[in-house]
Amino acid sequence: MASKAKSRWADDEQDAELEAQRRKEKEEKKRLKAEKAKKLEAEKQAREAAEAAATTRRHPSPSPPETNSGHPAKRRKLSPERGTTTTQTQSSTTIANGTGEKTHKLLRFDGGAFRKARSVENYDKLNDIEEGSYGWVSRARDISTGEVVALKRLKLNPKDRGGVPVTGLREIQVLKACDHRNIVHLKEIVVNDDTSRLESIFLVMEFLEHDLKSILEDMPNPFLQSEIKTLLLQLAAGTAYLHENWILHRDLKTSNLLLNNRGQLKIADFGMARFVGDPPPQKLTQLVVTLWYRSPELLLGTPTYNTAVDTWSIGCIFGELLTREPLLQGKNEVDQLTKIFELCGIPTEETWPGFRRLPNAKGLRLPQNSTTTNSLVRARFPTLPSAGAALLNSLLALDPEKRPSAKQILAHEYFKQDPKPKQEAFFPTYPSKAGQERRRKRETPNAPLRGEKAVDLGHVDFSGIFAGREKEERGAGFALRMV
Repeated sequence: MASKAKSRWADDEQDAELEAQRRKEKEEKKRLKAEKAKKLEAEKQAREAAEAAATTRRHPSPSPPETNSGHPAKRRKLSPERGTTTTQTQSSTTIANGTGEKTHKLLRFDGGAFRKARSVENYDKLNDIEEGSYGWVSRARDISTGEVVALKRLKLNPKDRGGVPVTGLREIQVLKACDHRNIVHLKEIVVNDDTSRLESIFLVMEFLEHDLKSILEDMPNPFLQSEIKTLLLQLAAGTAYLHENWILHRDLKTSNLLLNNRGQLKIADFGMARFVGDPPPQKLTQLVVTLWYRSPELLLGTPTYNTAVDTWSIGCIFGELLTREPLLQGKNEVDQLTKIFELCGIPTEETWPGFRRLPNAKGLRLPQNSTTTNSLVRARFPTLPSAGAALLNSLLALDPEKRPSAKQILAHEYFKQDPKPKQEAFFPTYPSKAGQERRRKRETPNAPLRGEKAVDLGHVDFSGIFAGREKEERGAGFALRMV
């Protein structure tokens, strides 16, 4: 056999010594590994022998009888047969020795937590209610109990192979985690009999007769101050619960606030909601909250925000309860920002420190006139008490750090003054559109859909829109110039 060919590179004595040293270290590692494995195996055998001896001392039993062939008899079956009763199962989970004594029980675990979702066929659909951004809602009756519920079918894209969208998963996750009187209750999740169709997933929720938007549109007279206080307190209580449990709703508006005939308000539609931490994640989607209820920091492209985006929406809802129409009805992001500045004043470094560092604020040209920085909330609502105007002003503060938390709203002086909040039992009742007929299509914007791109405001010139500031009180509008 030919000897191994030498390297074409010259090998000296030092190379030979290094090679011998590496071979020696490798053999030593193999030896130590084998000794360790042998030691562990010996310890395992000793431990098993000790356990077997201890078991024999506690439960001595004769050796099993042998058959004619000399082999030991088969062990008795420990699992119960199908269809046995609880008593039979209990007796069949014991091992009997030769004298008939029961010596051991087989432990069993209840698997009741895992069950197949019920079929939607258990519910009888009564009528459609409305179509939202993330599902179709209808009224249905539980065939077995007769209870009337709201049935929401999730909107799924059949072309999307990703399965249930993240909005649906988040809504289910949030609703299952919430238990509060001012948050709609998720009863169960049901599916179509054809389980191969992912679009047949339904959320079964409690049914409430109204949403606040339809009531405001059709009620003959506006809400009383005492009724507005009751609605605001319930909205703040539900929002405070969400924020205490690290949940941002991110789409509070009157059409997502449900009201029953007993004066109880509940927050619904959690398709845009998500869990956050403290501090919140560094990158959150900016395209959240329906345009008319979207805060200025979101419009200016902030990558990080907190619970203040929900309290801004509460301020918009407060103004809507007073006027029976949305407070800030912008046609697009630029127009929305214009209407906010008209009502709340132009931001400055004193009123909103650091706002210039926001992505969409770098190209803004704002007027230098000091009178344009004043808020017109008090002039817009002259009949509102001073405490109520102060609350509305704070909720609509341009600087998110200056807005009160939902918990602070509950303790505000406005709710302590006369007239006191009306008791829920004395609330007026209204005909239920959801319970009687299909709700008519309303020309209101929807929450942004997941995957949409935020509008780039570019370079926007606000310097001329407040030239006739005195005309604002007469209802004159302002045009926005793009530069």
